[in-house]
Amino acid sequence: MGKLSRRINGLTDEEEAEIQRQIAADPDDFDSTDEELARAKPFAEAFPDLMASIRRARGRPLADDPKLPVTIRLDRDVVDKFKATGKGWQGRINAVLKAAKI
Repeated sequence: MGKLSRRINGLTDEEEAEIQRQIAADPDDFDSTDEELARAKPFAEAFPDLMASIRRARGRPLADDPKLPVTIRLDRDVVDKFKATGKGWQGRINAVLKAAKI
């Protein structure tokens, strides 16, 4: 491991050497052969049902009437007052504008 990896995860050379020693001593750790790697399948091909369930379960459900992202310039005092009301302040601006029925 080079200097970059030590800087990122904060390991000393001794700590890194100990980790590598433990990996080498692990009886469950093995290196795949070239033949095994050649026979390997992509996850989605090996487990199609599981992959389908993961795809369906990810992310937020689509809204029936999604919000449209826009950029708007408002006076600072207006924004500060809405922000002071806490989380959801942008939704409250939307509600005020909707109630104005312009």
